[in-house]
Amino acid sequence: MLRTGPVHVRHTALPVPLIDVCPLNDLPSGGRVTLEHDDVEIVVVNCGGEILAMEDRCSHDDGDMSDGELDTAACTIECPRHGSVFDLRTGRPKTLPAYQPVDTFPVVIDGDTIKLEMD
Repeated sequence: MLRTGPVHVRHTALPVPLIDVCPLNDLPSGGRVTLEHDDVEIVVVNCGGEILAMEDRCSHDDGDMSDGELDTAACTIECPRHGSVFDLRTGRPKTLPAYQPVDTFPVVIDGDTIKLEMD
């Protein structure tokens, strides 16, 4: 069963821009892909069937989170520089030295394509 990340309720009738990430079959469990949108680096992860997206940077020193160790059971990713562990669902750090969260992005599965809501 495929799940997506946190549900974000929108109180607007305006359409939300979607950007294509990749075909769903190209992101197996434990897989990750990075992309850039409006100068923001984003990492999209398949966390045991749950597709999640967050900023591809550690809030402690801007290291690339996409290079870090992924724990699919906990849906966390560890910064490869100093070891801060971030919750992929919320963007919040679970361990020091990071203490500021990073942005997360709503994921949409449209047919067989992973897309991100970008507002």
